[in-house]
Amino acid sequence: METAKLVAEPHGLQICAHDGLREIAHGRWEGKTRAEVEREFPEEYSRYEHDPYSFAPSGGETGLQVTARALPALLHIVEEHCDQRILIVSHKATIRLLLSSLLGFDPRKYRERLDQAPCALNVIDFKNLTHPRLTLFNDTAHYDFVPDVPHGRLSKVWNEKS
Repeated sequence: METAKLVAEPHGLQICAHDGLREIAHGRWEGKTRAEVEREFPEEYSRYEHDPYSFAPSGGETGLQVTARALPALLHIVEEHCDQRILIVSHKATIRLLLSSLLGFDPRKYRERLDQAPCALNVIDFKNLTHPRLTLFNDTAHYDFVPDVPHGRLSKVWNEKS
C-alpha cells in the first residue's frame, strides 16, 4: 500500500485495496529471516524450498492458493476497466504466480524461473480476459543504479550446484 501511495499521489489517483492481490502468507514464518526459518523449522523449510507451489508452512499459503485468490481478483479488475490503463501494485510472489498463470508457464517453479526486483515494472496488455501479453518484464530503468544479478532474492534451489 505504501508503494501504491507513492505512485498514485503525484497523479492525484485514488488507491483501492484488494485483498486478493496481497502477498503470500507465510504463517508462523512471518517476521522471521530466512536463516531463522531454516534453523527453527528445518523440515518444513526444506519442503517449501523445493515445492512452494503445493506446500505451505504451518498457517501459510501455497502458491496454488495464492493463484486461486489472485487470478480471479486480477481478471475482475481487468474486466471492470477493459478500456483503461490501470496500475496494480502487489508483491513478488503474487506477481510471479500471476505471470506464470497468465502466460502458461509451469507455476511450480515460479521462484526459479521468474525474478522480480523490488518496485520493478511489468506491463501486461490484455486483448481480452483470455489473451494477455507481457510487453515489459521486471523493468528497473527507473532505478538510480544498475541492479546486480539477483542472488538472495531467488530460492536457495537456484544457488545449488547441479
